[in-house]
Amino acid sequence: MSDVVLRLDGVHLRRGVRLILAGVTLHARRGELLAIMGPSGSGKTTILRAVAGLEPFESGRIVVDDVALTGGTAIPPATLHALRRKVGMVFQFHCLFEHLSAIKNICLAPVHAHGVTPDAAARRARELLAAFGVEHRADALPRELSGGEAQRVAIARALAVDPPLLLMDEPTASLDPARREELGDLLRRLLAQGRTLVVATHDEEFARAYASRIVRMDGGIVTAQ
Repeated sequence: MSDVVLRLDGVHLRRGVRLILAGVTLHARRGELLAIMGPSGSGKTTILRAVAGLEPFESGRIVVDDVALTGGTAIPPATLHALRRKVGMVFQFHCLFEHLSAIKNICLAPVHAHGVTPDAAARRARELLAAFGVEHRADALPRELSGGEAQRVAIARALAVDPPLLLMDEPTASLDPARREELGDLLRRLLAQGRTLVVATHDEEFARAYASRIVRMDGGIVTAQ
């Protein structure tokens, strides 16, 4: 088993005529938190979206564990299905389904995309909610959750099929100092389980406190590691 969970090799991505990623090459190892930092528009979130298969790229290669994406080609359905088991993503604004309770948000993908039985999915969901200290909010709708609770539910949803790689976009953007520290402790627990975390963030203090490595970007290129 390779120690490298995520590898990007020469990834170029355009939106129209605008070059967003200009030959990005980086990697993340098992059990490390890689922070991607840079000004707005530098390509941080776009990297996460490309890795998660949410945005096509023109050239280069992305490999997650043993699943490879090649630039300039559509992702075959079987590859996309395999990728969904390898990658979980937590969006900046959580993107929970507003009409579903916390536990139903977590169970949705395992049941409908991966064929997990409803009972097994619910057991896994309750285990995650308990591990993150929000088991008492299992039946709450997203609008009834605090920002910190919604984030923990979103993390639980991303981990529902136990992926080795977790992507997070600006996870501290709406958290006060106490909640930031709680998030950092939670992420350390995930790292101790051997999971790999890739976090796009503007939060220098958070990155310096919790990241194993920091990659800095500007204008779609990696400027420092």
